[in-house]
Amino acid sequence: MSLRMMLLMAAAVLATACSKPPPAAAPPAPAEVAALTVSAREVPVTFEFVGQTESSQQVEIRARIDGFLEKRVYTEGSAVKAGQVMFLIDRKPFDANLAAANAELAQQQARLTTARANLTRVKPLVADHALSARDLDDATGQEQAAAAAVEAAKAKVTDAKLNAGYATITSPVSGLSSFAKVQEGAYVNASNSLLTYVAKLDPMRVNFSLSENEVLRVRAETAKGQLKGSDRAHYTVTLRMADGSIYPFPGRITFADAAFSQDTGTFLLRAELPNPKGDLHPGQFVRVSVYGFTRPNSIVLPQRAVQQGPRGYFVWLVDKDNKAAQREVEAGEWLGDNWLVGSGLKDGDRVVVDGVMRLAPGVPVKATAAPAVVIPTAAEMQASAAGAAGGTGAHVAAPAGGLGRVLFAKGSAVLDTRAKATLEQLAATMKASPSLHVTVSGYVDSDGSHAANTTLAKNRAVAVRDALAAAGVQADRIALRPPADIVGGADHDQARRVDIAEAAAR
Repeated sequence: MSLRMMLLMAAAVLATACSKPPPAAAPPAPAEVAALTVSAREVPVTFEFVGQTESSQQVEIRARIDGFLEKRVYTEGSAVKAGQVMFLIDRKPFDANLAAANAELAQQQARLTTARANLTRVKPLVADHALSARDLDDATGQEQAAAAAVEAAKAKVTDAKLNAGYATITSPVSGLSSFAKVQEGAYVNASNSLLTYVAKLDPMRVNFSLSENEVLRVRAETAKGQLKGSDRAHYTVTLRMADGSIYPFPGRITFADAAFSQDTGTFLLRAELPNPKGDLHPGQFVRVSVYGFTRPNSIVLPQRAVQQGPRGYFVWLVDKDNKAAQREVEAGEWLGDNWLVGSGLKDGDRVVVDGVMRLAPGVPVKATAAPAVVIPTAAEMQASAAGAAGGTGAHVAAPAGGLGRVLFAKGSAVLDTRAKATLEQLAATMKASPSLHVTVSGYVDSDGSHAANTTLAKNRAVAVRDALAAAGVQADRIALRPPADIVGGADHDQARRVDIAEAAAR
């Protein structure tokens, strides 16, 4: 065989060897996620409205007699008690009238005494036929006329006493006084008899309205079984003030109008709340939260599990083959840091809660169980609101971003029971997702010195970090991050907080 032939055969063999397909690449490792198996349940819901406070009894303080206003006794704008003297009208003319009435009464009583004595003398003389029957009739008539004149004089005395008493003007109720509308020295008559107002503060009313669309929606959802209510006496009302603080005393709905207002097209509701400290004043605008409704057969997810895309809201599911799949859902109301899902899910669906950033349709996943969603009862929701109003510990509110937000009481760095329980749930989520790292940042309100506030903000962040570590999260996965400004905003209740945010793995 020639050398040329041998080279051609070697080249052919080499080409055949080079054309063999490369070995298949190893399949990618499944994405590690935390998934929650959902199930429908009955959950409480809260409705919010704008309301305005109103005195449960606002009384006009008016003068009942004409005369010169001698003195204003009360302090304008102060709290007054029932029976407290507020104004004095010059009573000298009325004392003179009373004296004249008493004198006239004495005169008529003297005439009555004389008439009765005359009747006593006439009766036996008529019986002895010494006087005629006509004389007896005259004596009887004079006695009766004198008795009637005495009663009329007594009425004049009573009227004079009343007028003299009306010169001292008192408050019929305990409440908050208004300014004086008539000044000292002015002449008071029917045209300017209104002197001031007194508004009863305890209890305080709050009026709020439902639009016709809201009423129809509630009726439709109730008819479909999507919403369940109760009788009016079992609805509880709490108030959020203009600065975001929660009024600490809940109340009840006491009145529902029989018809829609022809002027506004709304349906009026009224609640009454205790106001023992006088914190509420008439005319304030407040946010009214109404508790007592529930949504049957509802599915609740953590807010971080619900994503938003160009076509709306969706979640990631783990299908029967342990692969990722997208599902569009209808997101409803917020429930704390959770979300009510109106449609798109059913019992038994496994929804990815943590690790969604690593998913794509069809990607294999390795799912671990996420902590179950804890739904507070209506009573617990109200207790949480009361804690926000003036408790001694901390509570957890719906986060504005990140994984969570813990709110603290003024001057406190102590976690209460509910805050610890919520941080334990976050710790369970972190343990189910080993790659999840967090940053913890503490904030304060604008009160206090800078040095004291810096220490307080740090202590709050340390308390949250220690609670996560105590629940089993490795310390190197929790980083304390001082914020650029430790003052958390103008709203003091929201400023006293610790924010927990997801961070890149270190």
